[in-house]
Amino acid sequence: MAIAIAVETPMQDDVRSLVAELNANLLELTPPEFCFHLSVEDMAEPSVTVFVARDKGAAVACGALKRHADGVGEVKRMYTRPSHRGRQVGALIVAEIEALARREGLERLVLETGDRHPAAWTVYERAGFHRCGPVLDYPESKWSVFYEKSLKG
Repeated sequence: MAIAIAVETPMQDDVRSLVAELNANLLELTPPEFCFHLSVEDMAEPSVTVFVARDKGAAVACGALKRHADGVGEVKRMYTRPSHRGRQVGALIVAEIEALARREGLERLVLETGDRHPAAWTVYERAGFHRCGPVLDYPESKWSVFYEKSLKG
C-alpha cells in the first residue's frame, strides 16, 4: 500500500469532494443540529492544518488539527473513503496530527465524534485517546462521544 499523507489545502476539488462525502456520511447517522462540521473554507483558516491521504494520486482520506487556546488541539474532519477502510489510513492521519501537535507544543488533543462511529472509536482508542465529558464548547448530547489525550511528558 503506497499511501502518501501530506499537509494540503482543502480548497482543491478532490478534497472538497472528500469533505462532501464526509458530511453526507455524518448526516446519515446524526441529526444535523448535532453535526459540528467545519466547512472547507473554515478548514483553510490559519488555525487549521489539513492532512490528505492519497493513493496513486487520488484523495482517499483526510483529517485536520484545529488549534484552540490554552495549548489545546482538536482532531477534526476525520474521514476515510469506504474503499480504503480497514487499512489503517485513519490511524496514520491521527499519528500525523499528534506529531504536529507535539512539535507545536500543544498539551492536549480533544475531539468529538458520533455515537454511531465504533470504527472511529477504535482508531482513537488505539492511538491512546480516552473517553471524557464534553470538550471545548460542545454540548452534552446522546449523539456525541468525546475523547482526549494528554501530550505532556
